[in-house]
Amino acid sequence: MSVADRPSPRGAWSPSALLRVSIAVALVTIALKGWAGYVTNSMGLISDAMESFVNLASATFGLAMVTIAARPPDTDHPYGHHKAEYFSSGFEGILIIAAAIAILGAAVVRLLSPQPLEQLGWGLALSIVSSGFNAALAVVLFRAARSHRSIALEADARHLVTDVWTSAAVVVGIVAVALTGWLWLDPVLAIGVALNIVREGAKLVWRSSQGLMDAALDPQTLALLQATLDRFLARVPEGPQLRFDDIVTRRAGQRRFADLHMHVPGDWSLQRAAGLRDAVEQALMDAVPGLRVTIQLLPLGMEARATQREDAP
Repeated sequence: MSVADRPSPRGAWSPSALLRVSIAVALVTIALKGWAGYVTNSMGLISDAMESFVNLASATFGLAMVTIAARPPDTDHPYGHHKAEYFSSGFEGILIIAAAIAILGAAVVRLLSPQPLEQLGWGLALSIVSSGFNAALAVVLFRAARSHRSIALEADARHLVTDVWTSAAVVVGIVAVALTGWLWLDPVLAIGVALNIVREGAKLVWRSSQGLMDAALDPQTLALLQATLDRFLARVPEGPQLRFDDIVTRRAGQRRFADLHMHVPGDWSLQRAAGLRDAVEQALMDAVPGLRVTIQLLPLGMEARATQREDAP
């Protein structure tokens, strides 16, 4: 059994198991929405079905990336494979934008040549049922994304939420067409759906690019790290003799990293300083799950050469 397939301690589903469920749900929604678009001849429902193919492709790619991200460090990747998840969210964003372009092209053709809608009752029922599947899965994925700190699960969940809102807009538009007889509303609605999909895809691509560029941890986590250091200084007898500075953080998929300097009196023994450093590292890792801490020991009054070079004019 790979690491990606192992259940969490409290029996929650692993990211890979959830993405397999997402693949199954995508296949079901493709069938339901495709059938709805076929029986109604609605461009809005057809565009909605086309986006479900993106759900399938992104969940499949996400499963592959989550499996890679769960691999342990090796000789070629001593820091692990956690960043693989960012490729998943970026790939999903690109697919979303590609689907939106295809929808825009088909909608413009239908706008220039409007066609009547058929069997709206069946089409709307099928669309609503498929949206229910997506909404339920999105709720589960959002919770799991927070628990596992997985951007791949979060990307899939956000896409499903977009899909639900898209389906809701399509249903409202089709009802409006049925009530008014304005056939042009259907392709115009499809164009609106495509533009909304482009927005969501661009957001996913941006988030993945920031992760690949080693963006710092969020302000809330940084504040938590600082508060933990302050509590440590206040708790230990050696606190007034210690100083922490040059805190640098980054995130790589589920893993979070923090590097900092710990200044101690120069006459301390290495054993005493190292023992206190271990206690600080443990306190920080207890406060922030998934954190890896590296603390450089320095005597008081001395700064690291790398820091001095970077700060020099």
